[in-house]
Amino acid sequence: MALYEELCDLLGEDKVLIDEPMSRHTTFRVGGPADYFVIPEGPEEIKEVITLLKREDIPYYILGNGSNLLVGDKGYRGVIIQMYKNLNRIDTKGNQIYAQAGALLSKIAAEAQAQSLTGFEFASGIPGTMGGAVMMNAGAYGGEMSHVLVNATILTQEGVIKTLTLDELELGYRTSIIARNGYVVLEAVISLEPGNPEEIHARMEELKEKRVTKQPLEYASAGSTFKRPEGYFAGKLIEDAGLRGFRVGNAQVSAKHCGFVINRGGATAAEIVALMDYVADKVEAVSGVRLKPEVKRIGEF
Repeated sequence: MALYEELCDLLGEDKVLIDEPMSRHTTFRVGGPADYFVIPEGPEEIKEVITLLKREDIPYYILGNGSNLLVGDKGYRGVIIQMYKNLNRIDTKGNQIYAQAGALLSKIAAEAQAQSLTGFEFASGIPGTMGGAVMMNAGAYGGEMSHVLVNATILTQEGVIKTLTLDELELGYRTSIIARNGYVVLEAVISLEPGNPEEIHARMEELKEKRVTKQPLEYASAGSTFKRPEGYFAGKLIEDAGLRGFRVGNAQVSAKHCGFVINRGGATAAEIVALMDYVADKVEAVSGVRLKPEVKRIGEF
């Protein structure tokens, strides 16, 4: 319990949880207990926690709002560091929006609309946070973070806080230097253009309607399950392989959009992994294309 006491000394007992079920913190609503689940208040606390964990050689994972993530049924051996509700400040200065890593993209889009700024409508329905969006260069409906990002303040593996420009972030399709080097996003700045608030609202409503009618939002999921193969669409490949609605236990390929694996209720991580593996194998056998997961897996399965 020495680690528990050290974490409590850094953060306070109310911000350190033991054996916290990860099903409470992922959009898949799946996942066993994390040994420790901590909720730091700001960049300095994050730095202190990570410094402690590195010194003690204890595994850790940075968690936003839990989208795009699958945690094993046996849980996570180490410390989950949640950067979400306590790190969600959003400020606007001119045509630039400054957002902490835990700020929801939907909240940032709402702030942009309120300030009559256009260019971030694409992200209004993405179920993620600024930190995850920067790390993975999130995108939808023709827009992506690389189109609006100015810079990001990050914490390096060596415990150094520094700001990286757009070029230094090396954003690609669902990747960045942050993902490759194990950096932690603390905050980021986006630059938008002046716009008509009514037109911005109309565009956001249009994209919302597309999501509601085409995506299985009524079920728990991690978003798009597989990366888009170059020259193809994952959902179309899965449909062409005859897998629309295919199930393993309570995990299912959505009948509404084959690019989503959904939790029909009570699915296990093992069922989801088995379904993803089966889909990848079947699609490869039919089309010759091997689908790669977009959903990140952590913990013990």
